[in-house]
Amino acid sequence: MAAGVFAPGHLGELTQVVPFELVDAVLADTRAAQRRLRMLPSRAGVYFVLALGLFPRAGYLGVWAKLTAALDGLGLAVPSARALRDLRRRLGAAPLKALFEVLAGPVAWPHAPGVTFGRYRTVAFDGCKTVKVPDTAGNRAWLGKMNAALGQTGYPVIQLMTLVETGTRALIGAVFGTTAVSELDWARKLLHLLDATMLVLMDRGFDAGEFLRQVAATRAQFLVRLTASRRPPLLGHLPDGSVLSLIGGVKVRVITAQVTVTCADGTRYGGSYRLATTLLDHHACPAQALIALYHERWEHEITYLALRHTLLAGRVLRSHDPEGLKQETWALLALYQALRIAITDAVTTIPGTDPDRASYQIGVQAAQDMVTQARNVVTSTADLTGHIGRAVLAGLHPPRRPRVCARRIKSPLSRWNKHPPGKPRTCQRITKITTEVHTEHPQPTTRHQQRVTTASGP
Repeated sequence: MAAGVFAPGHLGELTQVVPFELVDAVLADTRAAQRRLRMLPSRAGVYFVLALGLFPRAGYLGVWAKLTAALDGLGLAVPSARALRDLRRRLGAAPLKALFEVLAGPVAWPHAPGVTFGRYRTVAFDGCKTVKVPDTAGNRAWLGKMNAALGQTGYPVIQLMTLVETGTRALIGAVFGTTAVSELDWARKLLHLLDATMLVLMDRGFDAGEFLRQVAATRAQFLVRLTASRRPPLLGHLPDGSVLSLIGGVKVRVITAQVTVTCADGTRYGGSYRLATTLLDHHACPAQALIALYHERWEHEITYLALRHTLLAGRVLRSHDPEGLKQETWALLALYQALRIAITDAVTTIPGTDPDRASYQIGVQAAQDMVTQARNVVTSTADLTGHIGRAVLAGLHPPRRPRVCARRIKSPLSRWNKHPPGKPRTCQRITKITTEVHTEHPQPTTRHQQRVTTASGP
């Protein structure tokens, strides 16, 4: 352990991912280090805020007890809840934001299964509007409230936008704030993180012509689903059934396909998908392969599942003011990424293992045990696996099974409260998936479609 009053400043085995030197560096860079040595130094405060995310059900004193449970006999301070609150306020949000930015980024080698498509690392944009915060005047002034079917939602929510490495679900970048700002505007703040080694997977909400032009300007490739109202011009046909077109001034291939799923009970359902991509070579990137790849975009949803339900346990954030919320959210994102790094490092020790098989829940539980026991905080030997990694490797999920899960929504305010037509109402094993690529034909353009094209790009 660190000496003296710095001893409670640790995160168990995760301290090896977030070492003392890194925390001291971000405190110095953000000018948040204490001017005199206190009983609660700033370094201990950073680890305390991170531990708040690891133990969401415990109060301030309960989390401090977790950090010091194995440190008896060191004569440590026993702070009050008010002292810990003042410690948070003294730190502010800047050190936690800087810590996340250091940790953020791709975490897997390109040869890891499921990380790349050809020579491109697959990444994805997506937003989240379900992280609830306390309903206080300060939080409402910053975030407002979303409209609901019968008025407004019960809690204000933070709109989170992240860029994720789909193969490992690691965070490459994140921004957050009010839902009054559109998802596209939040996503634009992350475009500087894209480069020529990446292939971006995006849903229909990201198909605006100007936004796609900005994505292409980063030299990254993209694969995006198009809205039904978009009618891009037809420039030519390709042998695999895709066509050449133009969106936002960017030359793209458009792939239209009917995907049908057959379940073990005989149920058949499906839908039409229309994708646009800057991967123009139909030999190197066949239409069927790109349609199958688009499914990887849903790995982003599992990222938010881990954040909202595995780490937060579905609870409302703690902070009653905007500055506290910013600090807490950056800490949660940094903690999430530190766990992803530890888990992925462990998986890479077994060549050929898909990172998808690693259980984030097991990783969280092992990390909690290490904090309470104050174990493996500092080690003299390099061990990529560690206790957290060994726990994850011992409980690897089996290879992904093709199945469909019935949607169960209990909230009447959810926009997904209606069961999708044709989809089975019970979980079923998928026995067959068929994909039929259709060749698009030129369609007459109405005046309304001309106005839409002019507003969002060709």
